[in-house]
Amino acid sequence: MNIYRPTIARINIANLKFNIKQIKKIVGKNVLLMPTVKAHAYGHGIIPTAKELYRLEIDFLGVASLEEGITLRKSNIKCPVLILGPVFKEHIKPIIKFNLRQTVFSYDVALALDREAARFKRKAIIHVKVDTGMGRLGVLVEDALDLILKISRLRHVVIEGLFTHFPMAEANPQFTRHQIDIFNNLVNLAVKKGVKIPLIHAANSAGLIGYKNSHFNLVRPGLMIYGISPKNNLKFKLKPVLSLITRVMSVKNLPYGYGVSYGHTFITNKPTKIAVIPIGYGDGYFRILSNKAHVLIRGKMCKIIGNICMDQMMVDVSKVKGVKVKDEVVLIGRQKDKVISAEYLADLARTIPYEIVCNIGGRIPRVYTFRG
Repeated sequence: MNIYRPTIARINIANLKFNIKQIKKIVGKNVLLMPTVKAHAYGHGIIPTAKELYRLEIDFLGVASLEEGITLRKSNIKCPVLILGPVFKEHIKPIIKFNLRQTVFSYDVALALDREAARFKRKAIIHVKVDTGMGRLGVLVEDALDLILKISRLRHVVIEGLFTHFPMAEANPQFTRHQIDIFNNLVNLAVKKGVKIPLIHAANSAGLIGYKNSHFNLVRPGLMIYGISPKNNLKFKLKPVLSLITRVMSVKNLPYGYGVSYGHTFITNKPTKIAVIPIGYGDGYFRILSNKAHVLIRGKMCKIIGNICMDQMMVDVSKVKGVKVKDEVVLIGRQKDKVISAEYLADLARTIPYEIVCNIGGRIPRVYTFRG
């Protein structure tokens, strides 16, 4: 592939492998892994990322939508794939056709899957989602046992998994422990009623790190497989998988009192050397980072000045010697001994690291490297 615009997202597969090994050390040999590759693998590229995870012999992959599941199957990824999001009854045929697992939290969808599976002379494999406090998808925990028992009587549906999700695992241990307790109680009640479900899962990245009793026999790491920490002060190392890199396109000297970019939100207070770099909010680099964030050029932190444009931004390079066109610019990643992280940008933008990496636009090529 020819890349004429110098802005790329570099994806380090060696670091992805390292992070998976770290997760396996934490959960042990008896807990299965379901890395989540939804949302373009958190901006890292769903197909190359999923293929590498498949080569690492992970047990499951988690996706958000039927379309993502079909994409994996058409790319010859054969491991079990769970669709974590909902589906309408009229769209269930491809679930059976492509041998995908579906999240279910209503009897109507389970019944539709049962009927469609019967037509294919197969079994529909489902995971029942329980709302223990997320307030999003899932059957309320007090109604879950009745639903499980009802679905278990369907002839062409197999309940392979039962799961819940944590909204505050990184911030509220008391509430999270309460979720684990009521979910565990539901599992035990189902067993007493004669329904033993093979796979029980609850832990996202923050749950995996902070609550060993949430591991059950399957975990769903997301952010941490990409080397981004869901909490501060980790006791183990993760390696960032994505770097966002471009090159200087123009260098110029501006006089005192000169306005920079739309709206002149920055006006020079002395003669200022600026570099123009070819990335902007059209690439998913947030405009709210204008006059706040830094980039790395020649190993030095250089502040963004003026409003970020759709396709370019300007940075102050007055204190960096010898800056010239084609110099490397790091927006996320390491240069010499300095690092700019997704977490740093998220703090400045008052958001979460998920949004920083997921927002990196499709017009930025992903370039995959296999060196650590």
